[in-house]
Amino acid sequence: MKTKRIVAALAALACLHACGHLTKEGRTAAENTSEVVADSTTIVAKVKQGAIAGYQTMGVNVFKGVPYAKAERFMPPTAPDSWTGVRSCRAYGPTCPQAVRTGWQSDEAAFAFNWDDGHAGEDCLRLNIWTRGLADNKKRAVMVWLHGGGFAAGSGQELPAYDGTNLARKGDVVVVTVNHRLNVLGFLDLSAFGEKYGKSGNAGMLDLVEALRWIKENVESFGGDPDNVTIFGQSGGGGKVSTLLATPAANGLFHKAIIESGSQLKCMEQQYTRRIGANVAKRLGLNASNIDRIAEMPYEKLLAAGEEAIKEEKAEALKAGWNGFIFGWGPVVDGDFLPQHPFSPAAPAQSKDIPLIIGTTLNEFCASAYVPALRNLSEEAVMQQVKQRYGNFADDYLKAFAEAYPDHKPNDLLDVDLTFRPMAMEQARLKEAQHGAPVYMYLFTWQSPAMNGIWRSIHCMEIPFVFDNTALQGGMTGNGPQARALAQTMSQAWINFAKTGKPTAGGLPAWEAYTAANGATLLFDNTCKMRYNHDAKLVKIARQCPQKPL
Repeated sequence: MKTKRIVAALAALACLHACGHLTKEGRTAAENTSEVVADSTTIVAKVKQGAIAGYQTMGVNVFKGVPYAKAERFMPPTAPDSWTGVRSCRAYGPTCPQAVRTGWQSDEAAFAFNWDDGHAGEDCLRLNIWTRGLADNKKRAVMVWLHGGGFAAGSGQELPAYDGTNLARKGDVVVVTVNHRLNVLGFLDLSAFGEKYGKSGNAGMLDLVEALRWIKENVESFGGDPDNVTIFGQSGGGGKVSTLLATPAANGLFHKAIIESGSQLKCMEQQYTRRIGANVAKRLGLNASNIDRIAEMPYEKLLAAGEEAIKEEKAEALKAGWNGFIFGWGPVVDGDFLPQHPFSPAAPAQSKDIPLIIGTTLNEFCASAYVPALRNLSEEAVMQQVKQRYGNFADDYLKAFAEAYPDHKPNDLLDVDLTFRPMAMEQARLKEAQHGAPVYMYLFTWQSPAMNGIWRSIHCMEIPFVFDNTALQGGMTGNGPQARALAQTMSQAWINFAKTGKPTAGGLPAWEAYTAANGATLLFDNTCKMRYNHDAKLVKIARQCPQKPL
């Protein structure tokens, strides 16, 4: 039981803090191969609010910390202020305030992820842009990255792998990463206190819609095509993509989507978010007559009240039979901004014609990556845990696992993900059932050799490959020749999907669209291959023994 508690705690921690950053060391390593030009007369773009100056490196023009909106606490975002002259946009802007990252307490994790926590500030509605052209009418595909960290943490600069230089240079695409409001600032539902706060529970998602609007209005200045925008994100970023697919206000602002380890079928419901909001107000000594004072509360006090309120309300919800996946900060089905759950009971009709890629990593939150004692368990100890986890289904599980992964090792029985993969398959099934644009499924199975192979194919592992940044995330990938080769292939597939809606690349077999019948899944590994319903039986057993909610 102690091991189970450790694993559950690690999974919850990782959901909030495992993903994200661009290191100073990583940037230097990438950019020292080329002259850096920071010329305020040539590396300049004109946007609706004024002119901005960036810099150029490796043939890519880079603009950072560009304001796309402004917002008062708990209020919807509005257009940013205009300025005169040329505004310098060469350094990352503020990140949304958030809880202290506990990942730094693990030297192994700190080495692999090497986060850039940036500087926090509530004026955080900023985005970053990488492009090879400026106002040259080339109509480049636009790729908008939504960061991980659930809906509580992270930023558009958080992981070294988020750097868009290589992707923009290689694919001649425009890459954008976005910061927005998170946690208590982005998702505290105060709608029970009056119309003024009617959209507070979705403020963070309103920010993303506003960012997409800004991109549509301004991306031609960066050589981009406003009519060919792909949104893609991992973990919480995948949840944001899932939600935007069902958000009426986002309709028409993007044209393709990619969900990496973040299939979100359901969001929070207002019966719970309003209870959290009322609980927070009570803890802060506020009520309907003085609720406006919440705008002046110190952030740390506000966050602490929010975290305690979630803990208390979750316990009550579990007693009442709630059995969702994530309880707490996140979008809320409010009947207005978000009329229904993203993929429950069906895929959103508004996104029927949007091509979609959905995938996960083989090992996601494998406990052995974070708990050294679990890395070399005896076969007997592994079998004991399998029996504890699957009970009467243990024998069926072992048989199905052997069919899905015939060359497996004992530890694989505990390390292979069966939480994110079933949700991704269900999302793909619902999308395919619309008989609209195709959906493509992948499973990233490549096993990292870094640090004696402890990271396997964990949550976030595919990100350096998607961005072709295995060198910048070398502590995680090792950046060996096999990693570099796979990054070339995978990043090209993402680029081609953004351009054409078809994920093709040299080194890949023909990537067949997924159907519930064929179960077509592309495995990304040293040798990429198509598999068909290879783990269907295994996933069925996992659904009968669901993981406890985080």
